[in-house]
Amino acid sequence: MSEAGARVSPVQPSEMPAEELAARLAARLCHDFISPASAIVSGLDLLDDPAAKDMRDEAMALIASSARKLTDLLQFSRVAFGASAAAESFDSAELQRLAQGVFAYGRAELDWAVGPQTLPKPAARAMLNLVQLAAGALPMGGTARVETRRRPQELLIRVEALGARVRLYPEVAEGLAGAPLGEGLPGRWVQAFYLFALVRGAGGQVLVKTGEQSLIMGVVLPEGPAPNGLGGAS
Repeated sequence: MSEAGARVSPVQPSEMPAEELAARLAARLCHDFISPASAIVSGLDLLDDPAAKDMRDEAMALIASSARKLTDLLQFSRVAFGASAAAESFDSAELQRLAQGVFAYGRAELDWAVGPQTLPKPAARAMLNLVQLAAGALPMGGTARVETRRRPQELLIRVEALGARVRLYPEVAEGLAGAPLGEGLPGRWVQAFYLFALVRGAGGQVLVKTGEQSLIMGVVLPEGPAPNGLGGAS
């Protein structure tokens, strides 16, 4: 047993063609983006409606809040899933800002216990995905605590979700183990599977431990250059 929790039970990883993984991730991202984008359009429609002139302030507030949410999601996803320009490392303060942009629109709270440091791209991507998965595990509220620990030749990233209704969805558990999707929402599964593939490509391991009111997820990544694969891809 690791400090982050029990290592995911070994399974035969699901081999998914790169184009299918990309398509599923694109569908997941479109699902995340469509809500605030549609809210912006609704606000603009209200501004154009002569019969709704008394709702101008409400329409402007809707447009502003939805635009901020869409921008936060885009900035988060650019690092969590994309190449994010030519950056090969990220400051922990920038990762905290991106993570807070996700928690600003849900019921759970973020407890950032990561000290000032620079993280390589695979670790930064893994951290942000762990944070978003933890937020999804706390739909009724709670706290997600994020921390890192450096050991000889490896980095541990640990996220603990604490809440009365914390839940590890079956499709998330399958994805974190590298297993194919069974029943459940593909959008939940594909992010967890992407994290598994990312960590495996970087030569690391995924860690999961569940409790009555807690869920611990983490990754162990080797320090130093990443092997060829998804983890080091730009």
